[in-house]
Amino acid sequence: MDQVILGKTKIKVNKNGFGALPIQRIEKKDAVYLLQKAFYNGMNYFDTARWYTDSEEKLGAAFSWIREKIIISTKTGAQTADVFWQELETSLTNLKTDYIDIYQFHNPSFCPKPGDESGLYDAMLEAKKQGKIRFIGITNHRQTVARKAIDSGLYDTLQFPFCYLASEEDLQIVNDAKANDMGFIAMKALSGGLITDSQAAYAYLRQFDHVAPIWGIQRENELDEFLSYQENPPMLTDAMEAKIAGDRKELAGNFCRGCGYCMPCPQGIEINNCARMSLLLRRSPSASLLSAEGQAKMKKIEDCIHCDQCKEKCPYGLDTPELLRKNYEDYKTFL
Repeated sequence: MDQVILGKTKIKVNKNGFGALPIQRIEKKDAVYLLQKAFYNGMNYFDTARWYTDSEEKLGAAFSWIREKIIISTKTGAQTADVFWQELETSLTNLKTDYIDIYQFHNPSFCPKPGDESGLYDAMLEAKKQGKIRFIGITNHRQTVARKAIDSGLYDTLQFPFCYLASEEDLQIVNDAKANDMGFIAMKALSGGLITDSQAAYAYLRQFDHVAPIWGIQRENELDEFLSYQENPPMLTDAMEAKIAGDRKELAGNFCRGCGYCMPCPQGIEINNCARMSLLLRRSPSASLLSAEGQAKMKKIEDCIHCDQCKEKCPYGLDTPELLRKNYEDYKTFL
């Protein structure tokens, strides 16, 4: 069974981490079943966030009685110290625990540091002193913030998008985190669903012994797929290499990862799916995408008022309104 040591924390986790964002979409009993099945089959690391509606609460229901046997990370999107403390206490209550293993700043636009005007890092230090958190982490989609976090030496872990579509700059961040003994947690390991071959995705990340992927899991068949890799980890084959090369060619350049940081849209456009519809149509079953409901969602693009809020909030610097326009034109042709 592949395991990863998260840098200076010395925490040892299964190479399969459970990303608990998707379980907010399913019933509590189904979520608890999935979480407990994952644990009983060897998964020991579960990642959630305050922003994931009731995800924390579902983890608390599943694991309060075996808390010491698992590793939990969660996140705060607080912008001030006062909100930080409120969110931390809410997370502890939801998770039914008195400590969090890795408490992470959730995709901040800057790198919190001691003594800055936000007071966020100082609050983290105090929370650690009180025993409410064990280690300090940060998540980000921006290379600039990730780079500052690594260089600062202030953080125990970095959660950053990493998959076989990564750029050379992304790969440098991964390697520099290792060089600085910083735990590296890979989110978007399937690039928001655009990578459809989980074996190739797992085999690629397996080359990096310090990288701990978290897979977003919502259905039992998805869980079973990753559990099957525990005893028989996929190895990179020539066929996988060819698949990876093809995906890199098709998905190179400016494409929407579906992270959702552009949301909500004031006009109600489902940007994080509509802005990548061309790719979804060609890489996943299209029936639901072309349904009456799917057509209605895409038609909302006609209501765009070009306020550019989505463009300003995109961590990848994409021209989101232009992506929406192009995807809508392609969708109508496809339809």
